[in-house]
Amino acid sequence: MVAWHSHAPAQLLYAASGLLRVETDAGLWVVPPHRAVWIPAGMLHQVRIARAVEMRTLYVQAELPGLSGECRVVAVSSLLRELIVTFAVLPPDYPPGGPVGRLAAVILDQLRAPAFDPLHLPLPRDPRLRRVAARLFADPSDRRPLRAWADTVGASARTLARLFEAETGMGFAAWRQQLRLHEALARLTAGEAVTGVAFAVGYDSPSAFIAMFRKALGASPQRYLDGRGGLPAAGRGRK
Repeated sequence: MVAWHSHAPAQLLYAASGLLRVETDAGLWVVPPHRAVWIPAGMLHQVRIARAVEMRTLYVQAELPGLSGECRVVAVSSLLRELIVTFAVLPPDYPPGGPVGRLAAVILDQLRAPAFDPLHLPLPRDPRLRRVAARLFADPSDRRPLRAWADTVGASARTLARLFEAETGMGFAAWRQQLRLHEALARLTAGEAVTGVAFAVGYDSPSAFIAMFRKALGASPQRYLDGRGGLPAAGRGRK
């Protein structure tokens, strides 16, 4: 794990293989293979590395209107992927008008209108919600509805539902599905079979899991992790 820190320039952290988890005050982002996470300048964050990861880092000082002041998981095209890998091994000091500078300009052009993968999991702050979240992180297959957690954490179902909406911007069911998606990506990246992953994260069948995955990320698990597809439906994942 890379402990809490920040960078003066913005950072583009690309996962060539393996899976990264980035945490800020705003929550968690999971970064599967062939994706990158945009970390704005000065943002305090930590990076959790799941097993063997091959990653590349670019530091960006230019203004990019397509990327806001929040973390985002960026869908990396084949062209951008090759540009990142090439640029990451070049010397950091270069004249803007030289070959390396021109390569940097192409990368910036690619980042000016990025597509985003919806892989943010906001974390609740209320201690009662934290207890619910901790149990679901430990067992994503737990199917209990929110009302079943009321006695366990000492709050009514209505209170818990209101707090989930207020603190995460999501209803409980949608939040739990996003947590399951995070866990599924981690397991799939580690090489687990789709069938086992589906049951481990609480789905009745592999087909139900694949349908959820495709709806959320725009491709089947295999195609998505191979980097051969995965952009959400038109208009989704862009700002």
